[in-house]
Amino acid sequence: MITCEVCGEESGGRYLCGRHAEQLAARLGDLPTLYDEVAQCLVPRGGGWGEIVSTRGAAGPRSPLDESVLDEVNAARAGEVVHLWRVDVQRERWPHHGAPDPAGLATDCRWLAMELEWVVANYPAAGELAREVRELETAARSIVGDPAPRAQRLGTCVAADMDGVVCGAVISRMPGQARVKCRWCGYVYETARDWGLLAGLQPEEAA
Repeated sequence: MITCEVCGEESGGRYLCGRHAEQLAARLGDLPTLYDEVAQCLVPRGGGWGEIVSTRGAAGPRSPLDESVLDEVNAARAGEVVHLWRVDVQRERWPHHGAPDPAGLATDCRWLAMELEWVVANYPAAGELAREVRELETAARSIVGDPAPRAQRLGTCVAADMDGVVCGAVISRMPGQARVKCRWCGYVYETARDWGLLAGLQPEEAA
């Protein structure tokens, strides 16, 4: 009998129980934002990546950053780990397809989240995937702190179709996110005008 690969509890013949499947989905959604924040935390104020000079093994003042942290906790490493999981899941599910090209942490996390139902039901390494994603999250939080950033509800989508029917889907964004696409109608909120319309056209009860 197959039980949850993380906690060992009854899972209805799936490799992850409902609780750990939900946690994995949430972490895949959070990782790109967490590692964006990691990058901001590790870059000195007023500087850029090009100004970080390694002093390992050299005389003189040390770098103001812990270089071991730069080596171990960054978006590039997280992206490599998640991409390898995407490659393996795709190989298991579609063995005749070629390996996917590197696409970035956010794209690979989104792909895995979309395939999560299949992963939970059919992928024997689902538990190890869940553990590694949790480790990536823990490492990022050790830099940016807890709790993890949460989405802010901005209101309901004010885009209208050709018949004048307003979408009305909930619009949320993560801290610092400058572009949001409505998951229901596809309208993109990006410019100052977009954000102004979103705020100004909310129903009276929401306002």
